[in-house]
Amino acid sequence: MNAAASDTRAVSSGPVVARHYPLFEFALSTVLLFTVVTVVRWLMAPPSPLRIADVQTALAVVGVIVGAVLLCLIYSPWGRRSGAHMNPAVSVALWLMGAFPRRWVLPYVLAQLAGSLAGAALAGLVWGQTATAAPIRYAAVQPAPDWNGLSVFVAEFGCLVAVTLLIGFFLAYPARARWLPLTLAAATALIVGVLGPRSGGATNPARQLGPALLSGESGYLAIYLIAPVLGAVLGAGIHQLLQRYGTARRVPTYHLCPSTADPALT
Repeated sequence: MNAAASDTRAVSSGPVVARHYPLFEFALSTVLLFTVVTVVRWLMAPPSPLRIADVQTALAVVGVIVGAVLLCLIYSPWGRRSGAHMNPAVSVALWLMGAFPRRWVLPYVLAQLAGSLAGAALAGLVWGQTATAAPIRYAAVQPAPDWNGLSVFVAEFGCLVAVTLLIGFFLAYPARARWLPLTLAAATALIVGVLGPRSGGATNPARQLGPALLSGESGYLAIYLIAPVLGAVLGAGIHQLLQRYGTARRVPTYHLCPSTADPALT
C-alpha cells in the first residue's frame, strides 16, 4: 500500500491525532493556568497596585482577561493542531459525540491535568508568596459561604451541559464553526464573572486541580473534578439524542478552531 492510500484510509477512518498532540495540550494548559494565577495575583492580591477591591468586579475583569487568553490559545498554532481542549470534560464530550478517538482521551486528560500543576507551580515560582499565600493561594477557587456542595455541583454540572451543547452545535455546522472560539471565550468570561463569586466558576477539572493541590484547598476538589465531566457526559448524550431524533448533525472534528483544511471536514 502506498503512502497516499494509507493517508486516505487514515482520514476516512476518523479524526487523526498525532502522537505529540498531548504535549501541545500540556503546554496550552500550562500557559492557561499560569495566566489564571498571574491575573488573580495582580488583580486581587492586597499588595498589588492593580488590585480591585470589589470581588465581583475583580472576577468580572479576570473572566474577560482569561477569556481573551483562551481565545488566543485556541487560535495558536499548537491549539489548531491539538484541538485546544485544555479541559478534560471537553475531551470526554468530544469522544462521546464521536469526534475524538477513545484511545487519546486518557493521554489528553493526563496532559491537561499535568499542565494544571505545572502552570500553577510556575506562577508560584515567578510571583512567590504573593501568589502562593492567602488570600490568593494559587488562585484555587472556593464557593461562597452560603453555597453548599450540592449547589456547587449543580452549577459546575449545568455549565458543562450548556458548554457541551454549544460545542456540539457549532462543530456540527462547519459554516458556523468559526464562531466557536469567540463563543467559548465569551462563555468563559461570563461563567467566571457570574459564578466566580458564588460557586467558584471553575467548570474545568484542570482549572482547579493544580491550584487546589498546591494550596491545600481541596475541600470541594472532588466536586470540581467530577461535576464538569458528568455534565459533559449528559451534554454529549443530549446531542446524540438530537442527532438521532432531531435536526442535530454529527460532530465531525475535535478541533475547537476548525478550518476547511481539517480532514474531518472534507
